[in-house]
Amino acid sequence: MTPIDRRILALALPALGALAAEPLYRLVDTAIVGRLGKEQLGGVAVAVSILSIVIAGSNFLAYGTTQRVANRLGADDSTGAADGGVQALWLALFIGAITAPLLAIFAEPLVSLLGTSDDVLPFAITYLRISTIGVPFVLVGLAAQGTQRGASDYRSPLVVLVATNVVNVVVEVVLVFGLDLGVAGAAWSTVVSQAIAGLALWRLTRPYLLGASARRPRWTEMAPLLSAGRHLLLRVGSMLMVFTGATSIAARVDDATLAAHSITVTMFLFLALTLDALAIPAQTLVAEELGQGGSGAAVVSERAVRLSIRIGGGLAVLVALGAPLIARAFTDESDVLSRATAGLWVLAAVLVPGSLAFATDGSLIGAGDYRFLGRAALGYLLAVIPIAALVLAAPSLGIVGIWGGLLVWMMLRAAVNQRRARHVLGATRVH
Repeated sequence: MTPIDRRILALALPALGALAAEPLYRLVDTAIVGRLGKEQLGGVAVAVSILSIVIAGSNFLAYGTTQRVANRLGADDSTGAADGGVQALWLALFIGAITAPLLAIFAEPLVSLLGTSDDVLPFAITYLRISTIGVPFVLVGLAAQGTQRGASDYRSPLVVLVATNVVNVVVEVVLVFGLDLGVAGAAWSTVVSQAIAGLALWRLTRPYLLGASARRPRWTEMAPLLSAGRHLLLRVGSMLMVFTGATSIAARVDDATLAAHSITVTMFLFLALTLDALAIPAQTLVAEELGQGGSGAAVVSERAVRLSIRIGGGLAVLVALGAPLIARAFTDESDVLSRATAGLWVLAAVLVPGSLAFATDGSLIGAGDYRFLGRAALGYLLAVIPIAALVLAAPSLGIVGIWGGLLVWMMLRAAVNQRRARHVLGATRVH
């Protein structure tokens, strides 16, 4: 194992914990609200799906800031790095101040747009409207994490997010069951935790911002981050459409296929956290190397790819061997069980090119190649539309056809990303 490998893994472990923190907020809400009734649980699920889109679309505040801060620190420009962090925080506040009221005002039409039933509607609206209060704090937290990651500080976000998840559990149990506030209590507990996390992350970011040349908003500093956000939003939107489309197709096949697809997607999202945890250090280290002149960026990228493939390959073997047992952990219905097992076998194959795609995504974000990432994601989406049409025309292909299409999608991402990374960073031989 090389020193670069050790540094990537040292950053990847706390990154994994931080990545898991936001889904844990929602997982706790789902587990606790699930005891109140199916209507309440359905309402939270609908509201969370809307909030997840907003947060996923705002991830550029973390990714773009990481790249800018690391690149400037690599170039020994601590003032420029501090400026980047300060302006990212201002941008997060501006976006949050606009987004939160809009979500609250249009909560009812948004949840209705998702086909929410009359029984579920009031719970979805309640949860969404209260949760909007936490959105600005989440966005500030993303910008703060971007600054911290750019400075290779992955421990601070981990400590804060783990602590606030514990707070969330305690407060939610008190509000939901102790004070009998129901869905509203679940939403308020998450808002309290997000507010604490956002403020704590901002506070821990302050040492990295001391050298900033200005404390007031500067459009010239925010504009490049917004530009990156536009391209990364296209990337996220295209990826969401791929998985939303896959779910829509599964629903049109039959209920058993939809249930099996849900199991397979859940496993994919869980395993993707591990691969993404390796991609995020690549963002920091590639940007840092490019700031220093770029000679080591290709080496970092290649090492990240190799580590990711090894870990992804190991996960693929475990999923393939354990597919029947994994499926049985979610269901005991024979028709769902057989379909889920088949879907998990295809998922195992997806993880191999997926490990390459995730790692090279991180390297390209570190290189600031946002325009390519956005356009390429749209291209991958368009490329798999014929496969979607084929599965719709031949429903007997079922979950194997759906996940076969996702396998093709991931193989395209891996192949094109690898070619692009070599072009942008240069080829290198790694031993």
